[in-house]
Amino acid sequence: MTGSEKREPFALVPLPPMRSRSKPRTTGLTMMMDWGLPIGQQRDWLGLLGPHVDLAKFVVGTARLYDEPYLEEKIALYKEHDVHGFIGGQFLEYVYATQGVAGATPFFEEAKRLGFEAIEVSDNVVPLDAATRQTLIRKAVDCGLEVHGEVGSKSDETSAAVLIEEANQCFDAGANVVLVEGAELLIDGEPNGKLIAGLREGLDASRVIFELIGPWIAGTHHCDVYQLKKFLIEEFGPDVNLANVMPEHVFETEALRVGLSVTGPGQLAQAAE
Repeated sequence: MTGSEKREPFALVPLPPMRSRSKPRTTGLTMMMDWGLPIGQQRDWLGLLGPHVDLAKFVVGTARLYDEPYLEEKIALYKEHDVHGFIGGQFLEYVYATQGVAGATPFFEEAKRLGFEAIEVSDNVVPLDAATRQTLIRKAVDCGLEVHGEVGSKSDETSAAVLIEEANQCFDAGANVVLVEGAELLIDGEPNGKLIAGLREGLDASRVIFELIGPWIAGTHHCDVYQLKKFLIEEFGPDVNLANVMPEHVFETEALRVGLSVTGPGQLAQAAE
């Protein structure tokens, strides 16, 4: 065996073939949140997690707070690990609220100049009507950015029909994928099975990324996040697209995807005599 050959521990334990393991992946995406990882920590995390992370969100408006060379180094480091860094939607919401639609194109051009390849268009804090959402998406696409549209509310319950309509508006305007707000996916701490079933019926799951909830949602506990993640993997399989995974939970999320956690194996074999 040469030093360049890759060895995997416990290779006698097969991993499910339904899980896409080679990057770049088109399904089974994991989006990790970056709340301001220092480059040293980012490099350490990616040394372990790189094979299991596809997207990294620069959360809210944190991209504004870095020195420019530092930010560019972070973006480049993600690219080295085939991880696509993108700007979270609340930064664009701030720009729209303070500068209107006229501020969108300069914002997108700046994102592109710095090395970002994608941006999120959401209305978590600043409401957008359908026409404005589509205008922002089209302007981002015109600037050469991929767009991650987001649908759903952090405070109100939205029907599957409305979420599907909003998602299709995003797709029609040129969005590559649509994120579903995590707060919509839980009711009183339990996965919203009815809503999720409706979304599964009305949308192409390969183009939908389901957000996990987090401490920014009042009353959220770690067990709620875990139960939602477990439910989505059981419902859609190991290649479901998941967003808002914290760095410290990426490895555990991959274990959950491949049945090496509490989801367990799909079937039990009889022990050898």
